Amino acid sequence: MNSTQTGILVFLCTFGAALLAIYLRGKLPPDHLDGDSRDVVKLVMGLVATMAALVLSLLISTAHTAYDAQEAEIGQLGVHVFQLDHTLAHFGAPAAPARAILRNLVGDDIERTWPHAGGPPVTYAPAQLVAEADQLFTDIATLPASNALDQLEQSRAFSLLSSIGETRRLMSVQSRATISWFVLSVLICWLALLFFGFGLFARLNRTVVIALIAGAVSVATACVLILEMSQPYSGWMIISSAPIRDALQQLSQ
Repeated sequence: MNSTQTGILVFLCTFGAALLAIYLRGKLPPDHLDGDSRDVVKLVMGLVATMAALVLSLLISTAHTAYDAQEAEIGQLGVHVFQLDHTLAHFGAPAAPARAILRNLVGDDIERTWPHAGGPPVTYAPAQLVAEADQLFTDIATLPASNALDQLEQSRAFSLLSSIGETRRLMSVQSRATISWFVLSVLICWLALLFFGFGLFARLNRTVVIALIAGAVSVATACVLILEMSQPYSGWMIISSAPIRDALQQLSQ
């Protein structure tokens, strides 16, 4: 179930619960709706609202933190790619094959992570790309390092290549980390219960319906945002590939 479907489900559950409560209101005995009963229900609804708000804020904070971390890693990856190419350029013509492999790997990684068709990203590289990555390591290892400066640049290239691999692997693992559907399901149940309480003492009129729709849309949108931020490479809030594309453009110059 994607974020849009989840948002629609949350809206239907909350707004439907409120309408059900309004309907049941006319079926309940009068003593169930007196002052004492109303006070108890309001206290319970306040408790549920507090718990729902805490869980909702926690999920939003967690998803936003993960989203920001992925965005920072994209920027870091772009910087490391550019630095690696700049380091390889120090060796001149002998490093041309390694730089060509680097450009190919970066371009293919962009196409897999940000597919034009909008489908889910590929998390594991094909065997050919793994072979090219190994060849890049070999090409760097065989670069002529006849003096201390060359050896320093070669060591720096290995360090940057290792950092790129670690960052890319971390991004791949994090992209598969999803929000806990159990926690989200509990939150939806609390929200539905909360809206049921809203409708239990409300009379059906246009103002009440508009207010309930606005509230249901708000909580549904919050759930959509949580899911969108927890899936940063698909959906409506895709992390920009600009840092990697800029690095690739500089590699091609």
